[in-house]
Amino acid sequence: EVQLQASGGGLVQAGGSLRLSCVTSGFPFDDYAIAWFRQAPGKEREIVSSITWREGRTYYTESVKGRFTVSRDSAKNLVYLQMRSPKPEDTALYYCAAAPDSSYLRDNRNIPYWGQGTQVTVSS
Repeated sequence: EVQLQASGGGLVQAGGSLRLSCVTSGFPFDDYAIAWFRQAPGKEREIVSSITWREGRTYYTESVKGRFTVSRDSAKNLVYLQMRSPKPEDTALYYCAAAPDSSYLRDNRNIPYWGQGTQVTVSS
């Protein structure tokens, strides 16, 4: 059974830093893509970043480029999202999700595995 569990959210001041973690387990395939999504109140869920497990290829949405870094620790089955210089507009519920490859990430409806969210609140 595939399991994803996100953690590390909290209250952070704008310009500070925060690191989210997603522990993964149970994948039935040896390569997959892990993504971070977020959803703010009244807005649609959007992809923030992703990383492929085997090659470590990364993707960032334009609004977080240069501020957020996604990485993985294969030995610990962990994926991280390091948030630097967060802004109030980054406030959202953050989710980690997984799919057999990154092409699935183009449409939320195609993503088979989701973890629970972790709330990030950025104060100004």
